[in-house]
Amino acid sequence: MLKKILVANRGEIACRVFTTAKKMGIATVAVYSDADRDAVHVQMADETIYIGLSPSSESYLVIDKIIQACRDTGADAVHPGYGFLSENSRFRDALDEAGIVFIGPGKKAIESMGDKITSKLIAEKAGVSCIPGYTDVVRDADHAVQISADIGYPVMLKASAGGGGKGMRVAMNEQECRDGFERATNEAKTSFGDTRLFIEKYIQQPRHIEIQLMADSHGNVIYLGERECSIQRRHQKVIEEAPSPFLDEAIRQKMGEQSCALARAVDYQSAGTVEFIADADMNFYFLEMNIRLQVEHPVTELVTGQDLVEMMIRVAAGEKLSLTQDQVTLKGWAMESRVYAEDPLRDFMPSTGRLVGYAEPQGEGVRVDSGVYEGGEVSMFYDPMIAKLITSGDNRNQAIERMVEALDNYYIRGVSHNISFLNALMVHPRFTEGRLSTNFIADEFPDGFNADLVVQDDPDHTLVVAAAAHQLSEERASLVSNQLAGHEHIAAVDWVVVAGDQQTPVAVELIESGYLVSINNPDSTHKSSRDYTVETGWSLGEALFKARVNGKSICVQIESTATGYRLFYHGVEISAAVLSPRAAALSKHMLHKPPIDMSKFLLSPMPGLLAKLGVEVGQEVKEGEELAVVEAMKMENSLRASQDGTVAKISASEGDSLAVDEIILEFA
Repeated sequence: MLKKILVANRGEIACRVFTTAKKMGIATVAVYSDADRDAVHVQMADETIYIGLSPSSESYLVIDKIIQACRDTGADAVHPGYGFLSENSRFRDALDEAGIVFIGPGKKAIESMGDKITSKLIAEKAGVSCIPGYTDVVRDADHAVQISADIGYPVMLKASAGGGGKGMRVAMNEQECRDGFERATNEAKTSFGDTRLFIEKYIQQPRHIEIQLMADSHGNVIYLGERECSIQRRHQKVIEEAPSPFLDEAIRQKMGEQSCALARAVDYQSAGTVEFIADADMNFYFLEMNIRLQVEHPVTELVTGQDLVEMMIRVAAGEKLSLTQDQVTLKGWAMESRVYAEDPLRDFMPSTGRLVGYAEPQGEGVRVDSGVYEGGEVSMFYDPMIAKLITSGDNRNQAIERMVEALDNYYIRGVSHNISFLNALMVHPRFTEGRLSTNFIADEFPDGFNADLVVQDDPDHTLVVAAAAHQLSEERASLVSNQLAGHEHIAAVDWVVVAGDQQTPVAVELIESGYLVSINNPDSTHKSSRDYTVETGWSLGEALFKARVNGKSICVQIESTATGYRLFYHGVEISAAVLSPRAAALSKHMLHKPPIDMSKFLLSPMPGLLAKLGVEVGQEVKEGEELAVVEAMKMENSLRASQDGTVAKISASEGDSLAVDEIILEFA
């Protein structure tokens, strides 16, 4: 057995590997950059070693530094996690030369499956169902247009060395093909140092389904069921689940057997994943093979009862697989939500900063894989994922219910995050019914995400919580000692909850178990009056208002503001003020300061690098014309003119680091 494992990675995946290694009694080594000096994975490891500056190109991606760290600590094995060097054949060569065990596949598999063009050719030869396309290298934009016309639009342009949704563009016509070629090529160069692209037919309304493999060095290959990963945004997975609500046992077996055949064709060993797309008729086509541990591996672990990291370690140590294919069983259901530091209300732009408040949810069937802590930083140098939230249950509905509750209980402050969006997905009727495709988010949120699109069982729940919280505050104020005689504070019972343009009269009565909140809702879509029994032990200042409302358990995140309360529940965020009837009536006459008109300015939508500035002062631009490109997290974001205009002033230069909402240029 291996004695000491160095994890050539960071964040939650490093923590995940350390957890299993410690369980197995194996010593651990963490590597870290300047940005990660105080990171959780550094605190978890038995030994730590500094490897360089914050940019990954100067630390986690430098092979020589990882090898030297192994030598300095005596580590006899390396687990690469995912990303960084996990699919780098030169890294594997360097480890082999140094006599260090790589906890992953052999060189043949890395080289053949790490290249999408080569992998498709091998898959076809191995009898794996493949999507039509052009598997040679695309020379230039004109060549891309020619190929696409031959295949027939729509097409997908893909970086040969790509992964994680980078270097991928869908083209519906010639112009999108030309633009997509440029963007995909630039992203591929930035992310992988490899500009090669290939083109394949784009299957519309597809489902993304992948098969988890495990293989040893003794010729044994098994598949551990499938994962459905159809909920994606910009080709990056958002929600994953196991098993798929789409497959039947016959198709599952067929996909699994083809995946195993592909693994045998490249002498695969360790954990791997074969990704497919499937159409509405259950025809499926090979996409790629991921030669590493997947981000979404926990859902497979929960439905199979297997520790995939432990299996990887044992295979790397030369052991045979501990189970055969007929011993693999799927039990229950599991869901995974990727919690990111990004703002769903600003086109999911990444967010950086300090986690000034952070508390992970707990409970039956809840698992959180994370590498952050309250007070820690979400760095601009790395992927903005905060954590993976995983829930499991006896069936799909139970796994979803537990996910909704866990998301409601997930407390994050200091950076923007996507929890409201994740919750909105979970309660969406189309999702709960299992009618999925990779176009789900684009179909259901074509104009972006906002709270008005969230399906609510009862929109009054947040109003009820605001009223109950305010009543408790008023009652506490009435108990303050030494109040001026004749001017004692008396808690009222009649209030008006003001949320946006809506004013909802309520009456709040103290009862033995909490409060009775009676609503007189002027919205004709609701009952004119309704009573809510709020049973709670909530105290002022607590971030989570946990209660039973008319017998239903709910958790609403609540915080006081200068004018009232902010409440978060089931994907909805509202600001509410609880006023006396007189104050509410007068508030209708208050003047509201209009927002500053910034329509003449081009602002950076995120913190990032100004990679390209395509205009100059005095230049006339047309609606839709590209003005600049901002790069963040190795993704290029094209900023285009929203209307015709003339550039009057430029406030930034190519290569500048931009803050969110920083002015790039001004129009006349």
